[in-house]
Amino acid sequence: MTEEKPPAAATTEPPADQRPYSPGLEGVLAGETALSKVDGEQGRLIYRGYRIGDLVERGTYAAVANLLWTSDWTPDHRLPTGQIPAPVLSILKALPASTKPMDALRTAVSAWGATQDLPWPPTVEQARALTSFSPSALAAFARLRQGKDPIEPDPSLDLVEGFLYQLKGERPDPGTARALDAYFIVGAEHGFNASTFTARVITSTRSDIASAVAGAVGTMKGPLHGGAPSEVVDQLAKVGSVEHAEEWLRGALDRGERLMGFGHRVYRAYDPRAAALRKVAEGMEHKPDWLQLAIQVEDVALRVLAERHPERALKTNVEFYAAPVLMGVGLTPDLFPATFSLARHAGWTAHVLEQSGDNRLIRPDVRYIGPAERDLPA
Repeated sequence: MTEEKPPAAATTEPPADQRPYSPGLEGVLAGETALSKVDGEQGRLIYRGYRIGDLVERGTYAAVANLLWTSDWTPDHRLPTGQIPAPVLSILKALPASTKPMDALRTAVSAWGATQDLPWPPTVEQARALTSFSPSALAAFARLRQGKDPIEPDPSLDLVEGFLYQLKGERPDPGTARALDAYFIVGAEHGFNASTFTARVITSTRSDIASAVAGAVGTMKGPLHGGAPSEVVDQLAKVGSVEHAEEWLRGALDRGERLMGFGHRVYRAYDPRAAALRKVAEGMEHKPDWLQLAIQVEDVALRVLAERHPERALKTNVEFYAAPVLMGVGLTPDLFPATFSLARHAGWTAHVLEQSGDNRLIRPDVRYIGPAERDLPA
């Protein structure tokens, strides 16, 4: 008599996961912050309640960084560039000249963290030290790859002016320093963008401030986040002249290409950072030759985009006028993303402090869409 096998146990599939899912977490509230408010509909940006235009007009990067860290507005606050620890300088010297500046900066931040005592929780002093160190590191790498010696920090200079001095070996004129300082102010903080959210996730594990910022730099390296100003330079070079602008812009759209410097994930109105930087760029003593071209191309691009996409508000974003400012102060396009990262240090480290102050491990859930539970094949 053949023994009958018991029937296989029935597997009951759990009900389908009906929780809402937002690709890219768009529109999902992932936290609360007192640092900045990004009002995309109205085209407004405030740092701890202060309008970005007022901060650019009346503030300095040092004062804005301190505002983000402490909530205190101290207009005469100073923040010189910092020393590079000897082991970090040795690592920078060992990097090949072909190293991308963003890779060099990420490596320098990580190495700096390895030389420091960075206990939990992070402190304002740690934020200041890291924010002042990184410009020295980037300037040193930029000189080393040209076969030049790094320049020691000048404690009499504030951070942005000191960075330009260490980069070029001479003190910048006040107009040039002021233009780059304005860029640092508008780049300092911008809510839960990808790199800032990365820094907060790392901090939520109780890792140290250098790890959080190294992760943020790695995120900023991605071309969808930190690389647009250099692409604006390339785009304007291809346009060539205002007479050729409309033909080139329409052709680019016909080819399915993006117009760099226009449109934003958040802003549906004119980016207030772009407005502040345009004003600064127009007042620069050493303007790039194509600044006037940029202004004229902007007018044509906004008209063409409104015609092609009446259903979408594609306005000028900060990268469009970041390009002439960064070119005007003498930076090469490959340094643009790393310089943006220097500016964002204030916001990243402020978010690290805020996250650590009321910390909960960031651990979102995920919907499984793979095969149903099954047996391995015989």
